[in-house]
Amino acid sequence: MRLTYKRSLIITLLLIFSIKLLAKDGYNLWLQYDKIKNENVLSEYLSTIKEVSYSGDSEIINAAISEIQLGLSGLLGKEFISQKNSDSNNLLFLGSKERLSKNLTKNLEDDFKLINNEGYIIKTINLKGKNSIVITGKTDIGVLYGAFNFLKLLQTQKSISQLNIIDSPKIDVRMLNHWDNLDRTVERGYAGFSLWNWHTLPDYIDQRYIDYARANASIGINGTALTNVNANALILTPQYLEKVKALADVFRPYGIKVYVTARFSAPIEIGNLTTADPLNEDVKNWWKHKTEEIYKLIPDFGGFLVKANSEGQPGPQNYGRNHVDGANMLADAVAPFDGIVMWRAFVYSEHDTTDRAKQAYSEFVPYDGKFRDNVIIQVKNGAIDFQPREPFHPMFGAMPNTPLMMEFQITQEYLGFSTHLVYLPKLYEEVLEADTYRKGKGSTVAKVIDGTLNHKKLTGIAGVSNIGNDINWTGHPFAQANWYGFGRLAWNPYLKSETIADEWLRCTFSNDKNFIQPIKEMMLKSRETVVNYMTPLGLHHIMDTGHHYGPGPWVSNLSRPEWNPVYYHNADENGIGFNRTSTGSYATEQYAPEIAEMYNNIETCPEKDLLWFHHVSWDYTLKNGKTLWDNIALKYQEGVNDVEYMSTTWNTMQNYVDKERFNQVKMLLNIQLKEAKWWRDACLLYFQQFSKKELPIEVKKPEHTLEYFQSLKFPYAPGIKPQW
Repeated sequence: MRLTYKRSLIITLLLIFSIKLLAKDGYNLWLQYDKIKNENVLSEYLSTIKEVSYSGDSEIINAAISEIQLGLSGLLGKEFISQKNSDSNNLLFLGSKERLSKNLTKNLEDDFKLINNEGYIIKTINLKGKNSIVITGKTDIGVLYGAFNFLKLLQTQKSISQLNIIDSPKIDVRMLNHWDNLDRTVERGYAGFSLWNWHTLPDYIDQRYIDYARANASIGINGTALTNVNANALILTPQYLEKVKALADVFRPYGIKVYVTARFSAPIEIGNLTTADPLNEDVKNWWKHKTEEIYKLIPDFGGFLVKANSEGQPGPQNYGRNHVDGANMLADAVAPFDGIVMWRAFVYSEHDTTDRAKQAYSEFVPYDGKFRDNVIIQVKNGAIDFQPREPFHPMFGAMPNTPLMMEFQITQEYLGFSTHLVYLPKLYEEVLEADTYRKGKGSTVAKVIDGTLNHKKLTGIAGVSNIGNDINWTGHPFAQANWYGFGRLAWNPYLKSETIADEWLRCTFSNDKNFIQPIKEMMLKSRETVVNYMTPLGLHHIMDTGHHYGPGPWVSNLSRPEWNPVYYHNADENGIGFNRTSTGSYATEQYAPEIAEMYNNIETCPEKDLLWFHHVSWDYTLKNGKTLWDNIALKYQEGVNDVEYMSTTWNTMQNYVDKERFNQVKMLLNIQLKEAKWWRDACLLYFQQFSKKELPIEVKKPEHTLEYFQSLKFPYAPGIKPQW
């Protein structure tokens, strides 16, 4: 049959559109609302939900209803039109406590006692002889969180016949820290440029801003620091505050507050003052008026994030003052508006010759209890800098009178960038479960940051964002799991990484058990895999200089000792490792006595942390009966072997994953395998100079010389820290 040109064109366009619909570029993240293929599950859902109703007309309720409509229409293949205050049967009803009927409120009276102001209830209630599902909370934001979690039940194909879910966040401030610069570069960002197009704001609102807010709300994130901690004072000028306001307006319906990083020298740079001394009255007044200006534009502005007197950033110490002086001055400015100040504890000085791992503790712990109530100290998970593995930061067990906020890194600065598959919730879980012994056994880091250990009212957790303007947001499709996993643990720091991986895989890819089980196992092992081929047995900070891409254990020519990898591994003919015990830098004394005793003794120190705390002979025998040298070499090889296994496993998943994402992950795993071998060969060749020992027979011999690896340069590696 001969087709007319017009008809042929229409068919071609429909075919192109259909292909586009089938294609998966990763943009929708874990909010994949594809129609459910399991007919039994689909039948249950369609028979349970006949109609959607809601009460209230706030921006947040409207966002919840829009998401429910979008999700149900996609997942169930049927359009749902929400009606206000409907009372029919087989109903899905959304509304906050104050909007519920007296009958519903009475049914839920005991449940409301179990949630906080951001918590939600999803419950099956019998109305008029038929079951209906109610999604509610004390506030509208609780309803929104409930809506997203209800949709997750459908995505993961859970039964919804008899629901009784009551949940609340355990941490108050759950936020992303964007290290985004005003020129749209992203420090330590590996997924393109910044989302924030400052040039077109405030007048042009990219759909990405809305979808960013949706994604964050779906996992309970309620704050975002828009700008780099290596701050630019321009963000505080009227021109840029109008742009910040535009983003705040977009995020507000999703319960997300905006924060900005405050450059401590802003009164000089944009305020025409000659000093930024925090005790100077003119400086205090400048910040007071600037804060009033911000809150006039953005009434729910969250507050300031501050990096001061660290890595060249200005701070109170420039004027002979201390961290308390600086933080409290800013805290007083935002206090009338219920704002907070997040003061980072990531400090180390070129003038301090002690072990870098000790410096933050030394600077902050003496000031415990002296900060204002609306100041929270933001502490990295470890004492060095987001390494593949670090013992938990000793500050978490040493400041009972000060709120401490966890800072995790979601972007993979020291973990192969977005070309390596590393499931970071395993790292987060390891840190959160660590025991500080602050009040005896069971005083975990999680209990410190959620406030339960030291009875803190202000609690927080931050993740350094891995988001950019790549179409899939994070560069690597599996890096989305780190954003998702951070949000889930920010909501509940006691969740298991395995549970989170299962959720994410089902929402993002497939509910097929033949896919879920092997890929979940691969994810859960991936972090240990990377530790093995980069920094086994407690090695740390041996990445190449500046960009931190690839191995550089030989780097020794930088101006500050603690910038050089040789400072950390201390390899010589006698052994390798940093002695932080009572016979070395004595960093162990910063921990509780029970932990210090464990780390000080080479026999009881966990082998995963051995070279972090001890300088160990190459011939020292580990628990498996092999020498330290053989164990280091075998760990590097094990890491390579495991990446080979990851690649092989993924290559069997073609029938369960769309072509686009399958091929993308396949190519990235090939890069990861190539770079794992690079790490193994370069590090072992370098350390072999000192050990003077042969590689174990199980370890593949390097194909290049040490000189070859040392000659490699990467001047345009992404995410390099800007030079101010």
